[in-house]
Amino acid sequence: MESPRESLSLAQARRIALAAQGFADKPHRAPTMRTLQRTLERTGVLQVDSVNVLQRAHFMPLYSRMGAYDVDLVRRASEGRPRRMVEYWAHVQAFMPVELWPHMQWRMDHYRATRGSKWWGSVPEGMKEKMLALVAENGAVTAREAALHLDDAGPVTKEHWGWNWSDSRKTLDILYMFGELAIAGRNQQFEVVYDLPERVIPREVLERPTPTRAEAHVELVRRAVRSHGVGTAKDIADYYRMSVADTTRALGVLTEAGEVAPVRVEGIRKPSYLHTAARLPRRVRARALLSPFDPLVWERERTEALFDFLYRIEIYTPAHKRVHGYYVLPFLLGDRIVGRVDLKADRRLGVLLVRGAYAEDHAPPETAVELAAELARLAQWLDLDDIAVEPRGDLAPGLFAEVAAAR
Repeated sequence: MESPRESLSLAQARRIALAAQGFADKPHRAPTMRTLQRTLERTGVLQVDSVNVLQRAHFMPLYSRMGAYDVDLVRRASEGRPRRMVEYWAHVQAFMPVELWPHMQWRMDHYRATRGSKWWGSVPEGMKEKMLALVAENGAVTAREAALHLDDAGPVTKEHWGWNWSDSRKTLDILYMFGELAIAGRNQQFEVVYDLPERVIPREVLERPTPTRAEAHVELVRRAVRSHGVGTAKDIADYYRMSVADTTRALGVLTEAGEVAPVRVEGIRKPSYLHTAARLPRRVRARALLSPFDPLVWERERTEALFDFLYRIEIYTPAHKRVHGYYVLPFLLGDRIVGRVDLKADRRLGVLLVRGAYAEDHAPPETAVELAAELARLAQWLDLDDIAVEPRGDLAPGLFAEVAAAR
């Protein structure tokens, strides 16, 4: 790697990162499909997760950047015509722009060559062929529907229930990872609906030449650097779950082309890479709650280095060992993460529950006021009528007072 030609302060790096992720964009009162597309260009991917204690994971990053929007935009973008995005193992399970499908062929080939699905080997002989024939003849199916068609009774015990899938579900997962099936959408129960790629991916995308592995890596790294604004090779590699070695080679190509420049960032020991078209705003006036699966914070080392914010998801931590709570969202104010809140949407009672609220050491005096306003905005978007603040965390008393005063 050539020597860095530029140095950035930590504050500058933060503002570049926030602008790259869309937090410096002007807000839209009524977000449209164009707004969603612009936001997806910033984030690159939208992680999908089944946890729905507050709102589905892929909806939240859009809300954090666009404000209140009609979530049907996501369905239209991922299931309508023209299809703008599709699910694949891009970061982990995630929505990605549909034009990235050819750039994931190397990953599909790798899974196929190494039998990389976690279920390969436990599926009965011929199951893959039966499933492909079923989908080809009958059209899009869920795993439950496929199991009925193939008389697949599924698991007989509840041991390891979260991963104790039927052979049909395992086979569909294998074919999806291999790119022999694609995700056409999800039903109201959030079940995946699988179909043949030619019935999901636009023909113009399928007919594009398949890039080589090296070409695909360059394109993915190009997008990852654009979404980061600035980051280390390790940061950039994590975005599309590539190896650091492959990422570094692609960064070399992009550096040679002038799209990326090596830089030093204050307080970060490893060399960083700056997207040469990255925006450096003089100030960022963001105010947003961030999903635990938001691209801004999912690489925890980077989050700690840039924002001085130590963050861990505690969903799978036993309740008595949790420090901050089950579903904890960082609170972004300006260009700093100033606090965190453990949230739950009680849809039966129509209440947004704040089970814990905590301030960072550098949180400004107005944190409770700003957080109360942001919670009110979130509650309105989720169609919840009230906010209830429980007395847990150092920020809870002030937040309780602000919420009460706003009623």
